[in-house]
This record gives sequence, C-alpha cells and structure tokens, in this order.
Amino acid sequence: MSKIGKINISIPEKVKVALAGSIINIEGPLGKKSINVDLEMFKLDIIDGKEISIKPKKVDQNSKRLWGMNRSLINNAVIGSSKGYEKILELVGVGYRAALKGNQLNLQLGYSHDINFDIPEGIKIAVEKQTTLKITGSDKQLVGEVVSKIKTLRKIEPYKGKGVREKGQYVLKKEGKKK
Repeated sequence: MSKIGKINISIPEKVKVALAGSIINIEGPLGKKSINVDLEMFKLDIIDGKEISIKPKKVDQNSKRLWGMNRSLINNAVIGSSKGYEKILELVGVGYRAALKGNQLNLQLGYSHDINFDIPEGIKIAVEKQTTLKITGSDKQLVGEVVSKIKTLRKIEPYKGKGVREKGQYVLKKEGKKK
C-alpha cells in the first residue's frame, strides 16, 4: 500500500477541479494545469468539490508504483494553482550580479561576457538585490527546471564557495594547500 497515495487531496476554495474523460483539469487564481490520469488503473473521486481521492482498481506491483506518484502530481498542481511555488537563488562572488532586461535575465558571473537567460512562459523572475533572484511560478517542475538551468551557468566552486546557489544551500568547502 502506498502511504502517500492513501491521503486525500484537499482542494482550496478558489481552485476548481473538473474531470473530463481521463484528463483532470485544475484551475486556480495562479494558473491552469491539465493532468492525464490512467482511469483503467485508478479510480478518481472528487468529493463535494473539496477533496480528491485516488485509489487503484486492482492492487498489483505496477499500480502500487504509480499510485503515490499520480497523487503527488495532482497535489502539486492544486498547490501550484492556488499558492504557487517559489525558489530563491543567491549569486555569491565578487562582481556577480543580475538584472532584468525585458523577457531576459542578464547575468554577470565572472566570465568575459554577460549571459542572457531567456525566461520561459509561466515563470516570473524578480531581482530583489543585484545578487538575489526570486523565481516563482505555478508549475513545480518548471520552477525547479529553471532554477537548475541558472545554477549550472556557474557551479559552486569548492574552495571559496563562489557561484550560484539556492538560499540556505550548504556548501562543503575543501581545505586549501598547506605549506
């Protein structure tokens, strides 16, 4: 039995959930999301428009594996359309800074050239300070993907800790050369 799959998903007041065939449509103040659910394998119930429950029709190895994942995908879409997701990045290093130019994020990360990062649709990036970025969006996967791409532009250097990191991320520093 799936521990995560058994838990019902509560729907906030502002979010509307509708089942059209095998596609579940979730619409809220921050956006829309459609998720394809295999109704041959799972039974999906919307209880009074306040809760969603997902149960396998036949419990076997394959349905156990997918039960918790499908529940998490639906829950992430409900949370994303009501509250949204946000991640904060910090630029650590001398001369490292960021600025918004239209639909592009201009990053100066210690290279001989500036890096222009195209902001995908559905993502909002706010530059709070020159060294702090706030990435928000309604799709958890897309927010994480954008954060990951920005982090790979300047990986954290293990000796001084320079680079792009998430807020609160622990950096294991190496010890330098000894005489």
